[in-house]
Amino acid sequence: MDAVLLGLLAGALFGAMTVAVRAGLGRGGDPGVGAVVIASSAFLASLALALPSVASDGLDLATLVPFAVVGLLVPGMSQILFILAVRYAGASRAAILIGTAPLGSVLLAVALLDEPLRPAILVGTALIVAGGAALALDPGRPAGFRAIGVVFALTCAALFAGRDNAVRWIARDDDVPPLQATAVTLLAATLATGLYVALTRRDVARAVLRVTTRAFLPAGVLLALAYGALVTGFDRGDVGVVAPLNATQSLWAVAFAALAYGRREAIGRRTVLASVLVVLGGALIGAFR
Repeated sequence: MDAVLLGLLAGALFGAMTVAVRAGLGRGGDPGVGAVVIASSAFLASLALALPSVASDGLDLATLVPFAVVGLLVPGMSQILFILAVRYAGASRAAILIGTAPLGSVLLAVALLDEPLRPAILVGTALIVAGGAALALDPGRPAGFRAIGVVFALTCAALFAGRDNAVRWIARDDDVPPLQATAVTLLAATLATGLYVALTRRDVARAVLRVTTRAFLPAGVLLALAYGALVTGFDRGDVGVVAPLNATQSLWAVAFAALAYGRREAIGRRTVLASVLVVLGGALIGAFR
């Protein structure tokens, strides 16, 4: 029951984070600096959650290094792409497209980890493809929509798929306290996004930093809670239980975006249909992989 609740909680929090990013952009937050704010605030929140684990279980840095390497890309550099995806494709559409990650995850697992390709996975793949087609054929578009947002979202999905397989490969040999792994992952993400901004933005005005911090701080806290719930769920239950429930984040994002922005998010029947199909496909893939 703990794993079920944590999986659902992770999905809801990730969905809420997507809408929080949309809100931060609406408040004038800078996307690049926002990635640093989200990652760093998420790290600080996750560090606070991990401290009791450090006190009780100790700290084995050698087992945490692989999580730091993964964190440089996801949610490190992927966080920048994620914000741009929400900016140009809208919160609901970005979440639906990123929800196709289980498909890429399975394809990589079949190719690299010798996992079997089961019939249910093929059905899940068909549902995800159908969901993508429904979204592509949806005539509605939120204000400011640009096709590049779709590219950013799909790139995020590919990176998330790689992350899933990397973490699964690491977990084969090491038993790492999940909250410590979360904190180290988010620390690496903070370093990656900070380096990106340092190399691409020579001077960030204090006013920009102040506005962006206020705009994206809620998204950072939500990211920390979502990652904590997800990795703790994996620690307490099977991937086949937690992953499909976490995949409901697409539906949560559409629901929260509809509540927060209504018609401005241009959520129509095909958008809802697309989110349902993608979630069902991801659930099948996660349950039978």
